[in-house]
Amino acid sequence: MNNQRGLFYNVDWVTILIYLALCTIGWFNIHAAVFDETHPSIVDTSTNYGKQFIFIMVSLCIATVILLLDYRFFSALAPPVYIITVLLLILVLVIGRNVGGNQAWIPLGGGFRLQPSEFAKSTTCLLLARYLSGTNVKITDRESFFIAAGIILLPMILIMLQPDAGSTLVFCSLIFVLYREGLSPWWLITIAVSATLFITSLLYNQWIVIAVLAVLAGLTIFLNLRNRKIMLPILTGLILCIGFVLAVKPLYNNVLKQHQRSRIDELLGITTDLRGAGYNVNQSKIAIGSGQLWGKGYLQGTQTKYSFVPEQSTDFIFCTIGEEWGFAGSVVVLGLFLFLLLRIIAIAERQHMVFSRIYGYGVASILFFHVIINIAMTIGLMPVIGIPLPFISYGGSSLISFTILLFVLLKLDSNRTGYA
Repeated sequence: MNNQRGLFYNVDWVTILIYLALCTIGWFNIHAAVFDETHPSIVDTSTNYGKQFIFIMVSLCIATVILLLDYRFFSALAPPVYIITVLLLILVLVIGRNVGGNQAWIPLGGGFRLQPSEFAKSTTCLLLARYLSGTNVKITDRESFFIAAGIILLPMILIMLQPDAGSTLVFCSLIFVLYREGLSPWWLITIAVSATLFITSLLYNQWIVIAVLAVLAGLTIFLNLRNRKIMLPILTGLILCIGFVLAVKPLYNNVLKQHQRSRIDELLGITTDLRGAGYNVNQSKIAIGSGQLWGKGYLQGTQTKYSFVPEQSTDFIFCTIGEEWGFAGSVVVLGLFLFLLLRIIAIAERQHMVFSRIYGYGVASILFFHVIINIAMTIGLMPVIGIPLPFISYGGSSLISFTILLFVLLKLDSNRTGYA
């Protein structure tokens, strides 16, 4: 009992306070986003803001249970909980409920639904940490790399079949975990170059892009004439880049769905459709901009009150913050997220167990991706891919999964000086 008491008091309370602040901010802004004058009470369980209160209470109970468990529990159960999540992802493809074009929810009754893809993030982080912390496992070894990649790719493929492109892309952030554990930086460079070529190939004629690549390769070879060893890698890279550029348009037109292409075209300025694909983002930017410095005040947002922005309590919750709390309120929220992410990285780095460190970076990567993409989406810097803002957007699966993700790390951290 004394040991458990000591471990409980070793929990990082600063991180917990940030978590509670973000949950509270989310709850009040959900109340503002879907406020119903006939149900003014913020704890009215017949409304979404009342349900969010229930989700917060359930999340706090789960967080408490996690903090009372033995830290060895999470490493030991990583494989079975991962398998259970994979089975749920398969099950949702069979009996799942289709909402907004995605078959991602399992109905539970009483108006509640379970979204397995949200929980797959934490279970994937656990199994990835379990595997990479194993004896004689090095990410630089081909076998270890492919096993680690397989752990990440399996839930990605199942989620993509729903299809839920947003949740699928979240798993790509785990490449930062692999990089932290020794993956070559060339993988990150390859991803950055691929993204750049993808965008430029959509914006400009593919032959112009290829000509520019050829000129850059030629200049590089000319400036390094004495180093003949560099010629083959440059020519190989040029051929691969040309092949990628030629494949962009066919893949873009035949793999992505029409609404996905429309959102990307709108973002890149290829087309302008403020009544169609660009409507949500345009209304979101209007809402955020109208808040100016201090905002219009709680429950006073006109864009929010008259429901100009669809999905405003979920994917577009940040525009409620921008409209009612202004630039100042937005900076506070962004500051809390920045502080939380820096705190998580610091927690990860101070771990004595490799498992805990790897898991910590997994938590940081997933939260970073969600925050950056969600906010960039609402201000028109990224295409709309439908992912929630952690701890703030409405949704039980989202809040509970992020709570589990964070508090498992806090439990591991609380035992960092007492590993056996």
